[in-house]
Amino acid sequence: MQERIVITGVGLTAPNGDTLADFRQALLDGRGGIQNYEIRYFGKTHAGICSFDPLKYQTKKEVRRGTRAGSIAIYCAHEAVNDSGIAWDGLDKSRVGVYVGVTEHGNVETENEVYNISQYDYDTSLWTHHHNPRTVANNPAGEVTLNMKITGPHYTLGAACAAGNTGLIQGMQMLQLHECDLALAGGVSESIHTFGIFAAFNNQGALASHEDPLKASRPLDKNRNGIVVSEGGCLYTLERLSDAQARGAKIYGEIVGHHINSDATDFVLPNPERQAECIVKALEKAGLQPQDIDIVNLHATGTHSGDAQECAGLRKVFTDCPKTHFNATKGFIGHAMGAAGALELAGNLPAFEDGFCHACLNLDEIDEECALPNLVAGAPKPLGDVNYILNTSFGMLGINSVVIIKKFTA
Repeated sequence: MQERIVITGVGLTAPNGDTLADFRQALLDGRGGIQNYEIRYFGKTHAGICSFDPLKYQTKKEVRRGTRAGSIAIYCAHEAVNDSGIAWDGLDKSRVGVYVGVTEHGNVETENEVYNISQYDYDTSLWTHHHNPRTVANNPAGEVTLNMKITGPHYTLGAACAAGNTGLIQGMQMLQLHECDLALAGGVSESIHTFGIFAAFNNQGALASHEDPLKASRPLDKNRNGIVVSEGGCLYTLERLSDAQARGAKIYGEIVGHHINSDATDFVLPNPERQAECIVKALEKAGLQPQDIDIVNLHATGTHSGDAQECAGLRKVFTDCPKTHFNATKGFIGHAMGAAGALELAGNLPAFEDGFCHACLNLDEIDEECALPNLVAGAPKPLGDVNYILNTSFGMLGINSVVIIKKFTA
C-alpha cells in the first residue's frame, strides 16, 4: 500500500474549456463559463454548459442510446488516455479499472422519459427499453468500458459533491492493491439537464441569480446568493510510479495524501469541525504540516452558510502558514457537482510548472466570515516554486474528501 501513485494524463470538459491547457488559461485570464439557461418546467436560470463534441468518440446512435453523463465520461476517458501517451492498442484492457464519481445519476433520463409519455396520455408501452441501462448506478463508468473495450473492473462512486476526489482516491487504492495496472479515475456530472435540481436549490433559497450570468457564481463574496449548477467532467490516468517511469511517461504530480470522513450532523449544513478533521487526517497521511501546503483549493459553493462554515474549519487548521495561499474555482465554472473536485484539482495542477495560484472570480468584497490569509482575488498570484496542492471537496449528507498532490520528484 506504500507504492507511489502518479497522474500521467488529464481529460476534462468544463464550461470554459475542453482541454487542460484551455481550462488553465481561462482561469489565469479570468474567463468564466456561466450562461443564461432555460429548462423545461423550471424556466430561466443560469448554468455552466460544456461545449465538447460527443461525436469525437461516439456515433450518433451511441449518443442517443446512452446518457449525457456517459458521453461526458467517454470524452474525458479518451482525452486522459491520449494525454498520457500510453500505447492503448497494445494494452491489456483487463488490467484497466474505471472509477467515476457522481453526485446523482438517472434523474435526467427519467424526467425526459416521463415527459415523453406524458405527450401520449402516459402510455407506458412507449416507455423506452433503454431506461434500465441508462439509469443503473454504474452507468457512466460502464459506458466508458463499452466504448473503449475495457474488461477490467468498473463502478461509480456516489459521493455527492465530494465524488470527484473519491473517484481519484479509489483509483489510487486499486492500483496499490494491484487490482489494476492503469486507472481512469475522477468524476462527472450531467446535472443541468434535470429541472429537479434547479427547483430544489431554488426552493431551498440556495440558487444563484444575477442580471449578468458571468457574475452569478460568487463564492466567499459578501453578495453571494447561491449555487450555479454546472455540468462537466474530469478523469485522470493514474499509474504506479514504477510503471510510469518504465515507459518514460510525463508526470503531472503524485498523490501523497487523502482522507474521507462524515459529518454525521445534518443533511445539508456542513460541519466545520469534521471538515477540519478531514484535512488534518490527509496531512497526517502525507507526513506534512499545514505550513507545507502552497495552494488550497476551496470547495466554496457560493451559499451563505456553506462558505462561512467551510472557512471556519479552514481557519482551525491553517494558522501561521505564511506561504499557504487559498483560491476557489466555482466563480468561473459554477458547481459541477460530482465533477467539481476533480475539475478544480485539474485547474490547479499546472501551478507546479507555471508557479501561479489562480484567483477567485467575482470576489469583489470578501465576507468577513470567509476571511482567510493569502486568499487570492483579482489576479493570479506568482508563488514561484509550488510543491504541494491540497484540494477540498465536500458534499450533502456530510461527506468530506481531501486530496493532496505533490510536485513530482524522482
